Amino acid sequence: MSTGLDLVPVKPTTAIVGEPAKKRAGSKWFRLLVNDRVAAAAAVVLGLVFLTAVFGPMLLGDLATRIDLDNSNQPPFTLSHGWANVLGTDPLGRSMLARLIVACQTTLSVAIPAVLISAIVGSAIGMWAGYHRGWRETLAMRIADVIMSFPSLLLAVVVLYVFSPSAANIVAVLAITRIPVYLRTARAESAELQSRLFVDAARTFGASAHSIIGRHVVPIVLPTLLTLATLDFCYVMLAESSLSFLGIGIQPPDVSWGLMVSQGRTYLHTAWWLSFFPGLAIVITTVSATILAAWARIATDPGQRWRLTVPQKRLTRFAKTTKALS
Repeated sequence: MSTGLDLVPVKPTTAIVGEPAKKRAGSKWFRLLVNDRVAAAAAVVLGLVFLTAVFGPMLLGDLATRIDLDNSNQPPFTLSHGWANVLGTDPLGRSMLARLIVACQTTLSVAIPAVLISAIVGSAIGMWAGYHRGWRETLAMRIADVIMSFPSLLLAVVVLYVFSPSAANIVAVLAITRIPVYLRTARAESAELQSRLFVDAARTFGASAHSIIGRHVVPIVLPTLLTLATLDFCYVMLAESSLSFLGIGIQPPDVSWGLMVSQGRTYLHTAWWLSFFPGLAIVITTVSATILAAWARIATDPGQRWRLTVPQKRLTRFAKTTKALS
């Protein structure tokens, strides 16, 4: 006898348990990056720069320091003296290509640690101060104001002039001068989040401050901090190049892109390639990092992420239509 509520047998489904969430998230970011050709090209360029910095000096041996006075200031794009001199040679006959690769490792070994130290220290202090508020926030902000009251590059010049200019001192000075940038950003974000309902709910259930910051504040603040770190990487690398150009950065026999530009400026009329190629390397790396930072800012913003999934023609047509209607 039918009751009108006949049960329909449900076919059992098999849940995909082995597919981790991180893999799905990584695939999503990769698709978003591939959809933006300019950002994908910038990511490829930065990847090649990092691979060159890591593996390049190991493959070159002593080629960057090998002196050959018979080939002094050889012009670029000639293979008569071997592939290593395709970008020319310096006044001592050393390969410009080999020196660019070694200088890439030196430049990144200063920029990356400086950005990591300043980002970790500044973000941690900023989130701690923004969540607890009160005297903690006041103390952190006054320290940031004191550091930011001095021009960062001028402070680095003074400190490096007093102390010996070495890679470790450059990293320390640049990291300290960039801490307030992350501190103020993380403080503002966490101060706004600490009054949200989900944070109040976690606090009501007895979660500790460290747990709330780690589970609820950090995941929301992290995209903004990563974008800021990508942009800050450009600033730190340019600052290191400027210090080396002034003669208080990387010192010979070490070499960096900024030092190569400084050493080649006296030969601009006779050997333009000595400053041109390291300057071009700085421009390409910083522009690629800036493009990737702009992409990361859109990709991590749920309100703007749709722009990366729409074809460029449709996006241009939408912008023109919106402009016409306004």
